[in-house]
Amino acid sequence: MWWPDQRSVGNRIGRWAATLAVAACAGGCFQPLYADRSVDGGQSLRGALGAVDVKQIDAPKGTDEARLAVEIRNALLFDLTGGGPAPRPAYSLTIRMSSTVADIIVDTTTTRPAIEDYGINASYVLTEIASSKQVVSGQTFARVSYDIPGQEQRFARLRGLRDAESRAAKVIADNIRARLASYFAAGT
Repeated sequence: MWWPDQRSVGNRIGRWAATLAVAACAGGCFQPLYADRSVDGGQSLRGALGAVDVKQIDAPKGTDEARLAVEIRNALLFDLTGGGPAPRPAYSLTIRMSSTVADIIVDTTTTRPAIEDYGINASYVLTEIASSKQVVSGQTFARVSYDIPGQEQRFARLRGLRDAESRAAKVIADNIRARLASYFAAGT
């Protein structure tokens, strides 16, 4: 008959208890990223992000870039405020963007592209309004590919391009929000 060795049972219980003790100690080091209140009583990340005023993005009127500029700004405003009213702004965010289109795969018989890559390059600057000091600046980019399903399907190509533009705009907004969240979570 098999009986567990008392030492091995004791070792397992000891390891289990040590693991729980380490987890309990480390659990106090973390706080939810989007909590209503911070652990140390300071401003919450949600409140800090909501206090960012996203300026209009300059783009030539009536172009696809103008539509994308509005789409990026709207996505950022929603991500930063959660769709609610924004508190009084303490920071100002300025964004500059440009777009690119590149042929990835070209049909050798017709020399028309079969797959294209759409890209957005954006640079941003976060300025503290009270001191007019730049606190965060950076660059981000998004590259999204889309298929062109045939030579006669022009509408499908335009729809694929529009979808790629929207996906790239969302990636840009997410990248900027993540960088701002990182700045505010570090305890400005």
